[in-house]
Amino acid sequence: MVRDALEFGQLLQALPSAEAGEVLDTLLARDGIRIERIVSHGQSTPEGEWYDQKEDEWVVVLRGAAKLLLEGEAAPRELNPGDFIYLPAGRRHRVSWTTVDEPTVWLAIHMTPTED
Repeated sequence: MVRDALEFGQLLQALPSAEAGEVLDTLLARDGIRIERIVSHGQSTPEGEWYDQKEDEWVVVLRGAAKLLLEGEAAPRELNPGDFIYLPAGRRHRVSWTTVDEPTVWLAIHMTPTED
């Protein structure tokens, strides 16, 4: 669902089913910024595939848990509720695991990269 902006809502109630695949809801979109709620339920990035985004991303886990592997690191980082990570544009990463016994809810903020 893509909307310019939701004026009011609840991030953790009435979650969409994500058992068949991740669900992304855009909560706010403006020039240079997009805020999304992502709901996962046991998904991971297919083996050998990497996210390599053109935008910076700041993401926090609100519920559930996940493991995120950054290219060049030996082991995935475990993310639990309240844990966040900043991924600059071009920082290749993959989701290696999300909880199967409950949904994992992420809040992701995508931004136009800043010029150095």
